[in-house]
Amino acid sequence: MKRNTLVIGLLAVVCAMLPLCSQAQEVKADAETDRAMTGEPIFTHQLYYTGMVDYEGEMIPSFQYSDFYVFKKLTFKSPAQARKYYKIANNIKKVYPLACEIQATVNQTIAHMDSLPTKKEKDAYMKQQEKELKAKYYPRLKKLTFAQGKLLIKLIDRQCDMTGYELIKKYMGGFKAGFYNAFASLFGASLKKQYDPEVDDRLTERAILLIESGQM
Repeated sequence: MKRNTLVIGLLAVVCAMLPLCSQAQEVKADAETDRAMTGEPIFTHQLYYTGMVDYEGEMIPSFQYSDFYVFKKLTFKSPAQARKYYKIANNIKKVYPLACEIQATVNQTIAHMDSLPTKKEKDAYMKQQEKELKAKYYPRLKKLTFAQGKLLIKLIDRQCDMTGYELIKKYMGGFKAGFYNAFASLFGASLKKQYDPEVDDRLTERAILLIESGQM
């Protein structure tokens, strides 16, 4: 069944972007340098009121902070390693909100598709969605660099818990999944690439957690 054309359009476009060069600069990883290298935080650390609680016989207001992360200070072996980390962090600040938005859109699209009773209605809905989503996302996606496009592919796997290839195969079929992965390979990318927070994407995950919590 043809569903979720959004994923195909997004993943195909992001694979065709050009890389962005960065200037050499020796840095160290600390809160002050984080802000100097990546700018102001894009998210705010949250404080939630959870109601009144009993504390030693007295009712007092209770608040809960959102997660706050403390990592061991990074020690870079070379300026190139430091540049790589901060380039990743800058790219995440641009791409991660888009990945979250895509995740929400994919979930809403699938939920609405599943609520439609007939194939005719599903096809009509997807045709309408395709036009609207291309108009919404294409101007933003074409501004991404190649590195940011490859990062977005990985972050879609992180957010949706499925690679771009798996999403396309599940909702559009194996033939189109293979076609778009072959298209991506022409630009040195792969829709089968998985997000690996423990090894390959360890620094990316660290930066994402700090950015999510408003610490970077």
